[in-house]
Amino acid sequence: MSTPAAPSERALDAWLAFAHELADAAHALLAPAATLRPEVEVKADRSFVTALDAQIEARLREMIAARHPAHGMLGEEQGASRTDAECVWVLDPIDGTAPFVAGVPVFGTLIALAVAGVPVLGVMHLPVTNQRYVGVVGRASTLDGQPLRTRPCADLRQAILTTSNPDFFNAGERPALAALRQRTAWRIYGGCCMSYGLLAAGRTDVAIDTGLKTYDYAPFRPLIEGAGGLITDWQGRPITLASGPQILAAGDGQRHAEALALVQRALA
Repeated sequence: MSTPAAPSERALDAWLAFAHELADAAHALLAPAATLRPEVEVKADRSFVTALDAQIEARLREMIAARHPAHGMLGEEQGASRTDAECVWVLDPIDGTAPFVAGVPVFGTLIALAVAGVPVLGVMHLPVTNQRYVGVVGRASTLDGQPLRTRPCADLRQAILTTSNPDFFNAGERPALAALRQRTAWRIYGGCCMSYGLLAAGRTDVAIDTGLKTYDYAPFRPLIEGAGGLITDWQGRPITLASGPQILAAGDGQRHAEALALVQRALA
């Protein structure tokens, strides 16, 4: 599996400091509204969007354009800009808009930086709990500055599986979820981005999702790899900006291989 060439430590430090500024700006807008009932629009794909989604993303894009005008951007609300650039910021202002609308406190802001198409930095900020998960290539991932570590799992039959929403799986994909549901000990649904932070923190073991876009999962590669886990698509390929809608993560590399084999057999 390919590993991105690490940028200089100096560059990573500068980008990380700026990513924290972006996360702070998002928190300042999102936290006061986190427990309020938002005005909601329904997109053509039946997903929710709020005015706050657009407001947060616009603010983050303004900051990026001012600090790094040569960098590209990819966001949920305003799409792609200069994504052929060497460095591309990937933004999801409110990952888990439906839980946000419903008042379920698992939503958060996702920020990633990809270099040559590979996410090398990821920040996930959860406004309700005021927690910040950070992953940087070549470094230990952290939660509020404290190191994270995935947990070992001796067998999938002992594993906790998470998925954001079983409804996201189409008819052709449901056998993959069914295979993992049958093999694992327990299933938790609806955690959105929080589920991937909990996996990195050693609280869960396997996560599977589909129907996603790049901005839904770009930060998870540096976050999970920096905690000792593994995340790929359903073909076992590493996550890049070109990855598709299906992702599979595990805290234990052997359990990832076992889960991936189950998924691929189920879809054969």
